[in-house]
Amino acid sequence: MFIQTEQTPNPASLKFLPGCEVMLSGVAEFLNAEGAAPSPLALSLFNVSGVQSVFLGQDFITITKKDGTQWPDLKPAILGVIMDHFTQGLPVISGEHAAAHKETAAIDEADPIIRQIKEILETRVRPVVAQDGGDIVFNSFENGVVYLQMRGACAGCPSSTMTLKAGIENLLRHFVPEVIEVRAVN
Repeated sequence: MFIQTEQTPNPASLKFLPGCEVMLSGVAEFLNAEGAAPSPLALSLFNVSGVQSVFLGQDFITITKKDGTQWPDLKPAILGVIMDHFTQGLPVISGEHAAAHKETAAIDEADPIIRQIKEILETRVRPVVAQDGGDIVFNSFENGVVYLQMRGACAGCPSSTMTLKAGIENLLRHFVPEVIEVRAVN
């Protein structure tokens, strides 16, 4: 098994591409070992000293390292965990927890503005940020303001504010006149 790595715009995050499907649908983000119980892969990755968070995408894994940790020290151990996991054929998300980690739409889909915003995010924004090892998820739309959650490499990225303001906000304002601003939520 050959696992490629790619740098992301966030120097604390590195994208690992195992050459196979990681998540059957949706994405999953684990911010600590305690929350990673549904994922045998994420649990194993948190056993590597220096791993701060794990983000699982369709065909990639983004690891964010703790401050003071260097990639040359972490990368071999992470590659070993990923290789062992997939060569043993272990599940990424355990069966009883798989349904809980599929993305759900909790927002009322009857609002045509929200449907339009979500469509633009899904077709034009998410594929681009996934290339950088992250994800952006719609949170809400209130009084002309779109609230988005940055995940994976996008969370804490130094260029995330520029991405939101110069990229996503301009795109949404162009296609959806009701949008006046875009803000990140944690």
